[in-house]
Amino acid sequence: MRISTQHMFETGAAGIGDLQSSLVKTQQQIASGRRILTPSDDPVGAARALEMSQSQSLNAQYGVNRMHAKNSLVELEGALSSVTALLQEVKTTVVTASNSTLGDTERGFMATDLRARFEQLLGLANSRDGVGEYMFSGFKTTTTAFSETAPGVVQYQGDQGQRLLQVDSARQMSVNSPGATVFQGDGWDVFETLNDLVVLLQTPGMPTSASLAAHDGKLDQAMENVLTVRASVGSRLQELDALDYAGEDRNLQYSQALSELQDLDYTKAITQLSQQQITLEAAQKSFVKTSGLSLFNFI
Repeated sequence: MRISTQHMFETGAAGIGDLQSSLVKTQQQIASGRRILTPSDDPVGAARALEMSQSQSLNAQYGVNRMHAKNSLVELEGALSSVTALLQEVKTTVVTASNSTLGDTERGFMATDLRARFEQLLGLANSRDGVGEYMFSGFKTTTTAFSETAPGVVQYQGDQGQRLLQVDSARQMSVNSPGATVFQGDGWDVFETLNDLVVLLQTPGMPTSASLAAHDGKLDQAMENVLTVRASVGSRLQELDALDYAGEDRNLQYSQALSELQDLDYTKAITQLSQQQITLEAAQKSFVKTSGLSLFNFI
């Protein structure tokens, strides 16, 4: 069988080209630290790595959502804490007003103070969050939650919407509390109670114990309601902390799985690179010698 010089050169060049390609690929793997450079290197592994990366990205997004949820709930808790402190001060004023030694003038001062508390409470009920949205308006975040439609008469202008964030794969969490559930309820309205107290203390004469006790009872209802909402906020914040810990664990698991799929075994790769270099050098020398052979060398 006769082998042409052209065929010999083409076969030798192709072999050397393949060896060079393998060498370059190993060098790229070492430079990148990745075993899989293209899907064709390991189709099954590449598909699993893609799926794992997508899951890790989704897990990271849940973490971002939890951060936003925490910010909203912390702001909500701050507003509710201020409301609690205000109601406690109002209750103290009611207790003081029951003192029979006080005259109309002193009770008038208390009425003025309670009117200021009324305005302060209205401001808290219309609190805005860090992005300027009304915290107690439900879905209507650009609408003032409460409006004083007449002196001492407050109307809720929001809705009952619960703003939800996806904080985990199977958990949506409300990050707000509609104002109507915080400041008003069945048979009581904290704004109405405050306004009634102002009117009562402005009226000449000692208010009856029964009147003060009735208003104090409504304040207790309002306080209990606010504390219930605060407890719910605190529970949600604790849950977010627990979900954060679980999310961090999942992220670590995803990273470890991706490392096993993608990361390069440097010891094995460097050994392979050395072998490839030796093989390529040998092939190149062999090609040079073979391509220089001629029948005239044997005459």
